[in-house]
Amino acid sequence: MARALIVGCGCFGTEVGRLLAGDGWAVRGTSRTVEGASRVEAAGLEAAQADPDRVGTVLEQVGDVTVVVWALAAASGDTAEAVNGPRLERTLERLVDTPVRGFVLDAGSGLSAGDSAGGGLDPEVRREAVALLEAAERTWRIPTRVVEAQRGDGWTAAMASAANGLLAPA
Repeated sequence: MARALIVGCGCFGTEVGRLLAGDGWAVRGTSRTVEGASRVEAAGLEAAQADPDRVGTVLEQVGDVTVVVWALAAASGDTAEAVNGPRLERTLERLVDTPVRGFVLDAGSGLSAGDSAGGGLDPEVRREAVALLEAAERTWRIPTRVVEAQRGDGWTAAMASAANGLLAPA
């Protein structure tokens, strides 16, 4: 059975997890807080408390993971750029020595026009994150997928499809 680790498993990430679980995946979702982890668990997914600002806490979760889903394009706050820049880079560098066989990057521009919060990543940060993923794929042969959809505009299905696509025969 394939296992996905959804880093940044908030409301939208939980929906991705439900879709993947419906496709037969075991799904672990992360949250920085105990309360967030409780919401992930209440959604029927395995919960883990991990902070992408502390890469080690994320890497502790990948020992039995097939695909990492980095669902952080709508991240906000002081460290939003760091988790999609230097922290993403450190994570990718360290995945080479793990069982992870694929990586999905949320590179959307946040929420769609009708939604109330989140503007997504700055375009330059988004370009940098995509470049980091492309470099990881070239350097360490980590299969990757980049999802450019906005949340609320087919994002959930696109993220689940990207994860499933990483396991499809070439």
